[in-house]
Amino acid sequence: MSIFQKWLDLTDQEFTQEEYNKFWQDYFLKEQKNYETIIETKNTALKGTVTDLAASFEMTTTEFAGFLDGISTSLESEMDLESLEESSEVDAVIVWDKLYYNMLNAKADWLYNIPAWDDILTVEERKAIKKAYNKDNIVVNEEKIGRNEPCPCGSGKKYKKCCLNK
Repeated sequence: MSIFQKWLDLTDQEFTQEEYNKFWQDYFLKEQKNYETIIETKNTALKGTVTDLAASFEMTTTEFAGFLDGISTSLESEMDLESLEESSEVDAVIVWDKLYYNMLNAKADWLYNIPAWDDILTVEERKAIKKAYNKDNIVVNEEKIGRNEPCPCGSGKKYKKCCLNK
């Protein structure tokens, strides 16, 4: 079984609400520490075996598989997580603007508000990414049919006298 599958099994197991909260709280603290380290050192490269990288980030290999799942869409090329084993070599490059965008998308304010972002992306760059994120997440409704326009059902009546009245 791949370590990614172990991660999925771990996150899918039955928890009490208290256990669930504790599990994710512990994981998110480790994840935040990882991102702080990566951002503060401006290290865009994740290179080494899964076991070595997990140890360097003070995580189990299973937890590190979860971390890789979260960061995978922020890499130059996404990883094949299903094939990851403890001895697998990781050679990935982080793209800062993708990472920031994905943190916004995950609503992970504890990550996109890390002070070290100031040394990587300017305030203007972060605002532009936030603007792109907001634009991508705006719901655009189709044009509304006016009351006095012909009904789209094809009856020939005005919309207010036909389908709007139903």
